[in-house]
Amino acid sequence: MSATPPPLDRLRSICLALPEAQERPSHGEASWFVGGGRMFVTTADHHHDDRVALWAAAPAGVQEHLVAADPERYFRPPYVGHRGWVGAYLDVPVDWARVEDLVVDAYCLVAPARLRSAVEKPGAGG
Repeated sequence: MSATPPPLDRLRSICLALPEAQERPSHGEASWFVGGGRMFVTTADHHHDDRVALWAAAPAGVQEHLVAADPERYFRPPYVGHRGWVGAYLDVPVDWARVEDLVVDAYCLVAPARLRSAVEKPGAGG
């Protein structure tokens, strides 16, 4: 039986699987960028509270929907929540399929079109 990778390692694998994604620290946290330095996901490891989480750029309405539907897992992050970013706790049982969807959506919001088209889901409407 193989051990489950730590949440940060699993998140890193998801982010770095995307075309031209790069990891570098931002404000002391692991963060992922694309397209000339546009951040699409960052971590929050006890930076603002006692929780481990990710923050991701999100399409309009996603943050509100997830927070209302499951506030034990999702939240409005400080500093970027007013721009629609969504937070997802990584110190609870994580729905990794949902996290992967959030990461891909975040990437597609900020990546240049030439990169975005390679990862967009069929029927996503661009």
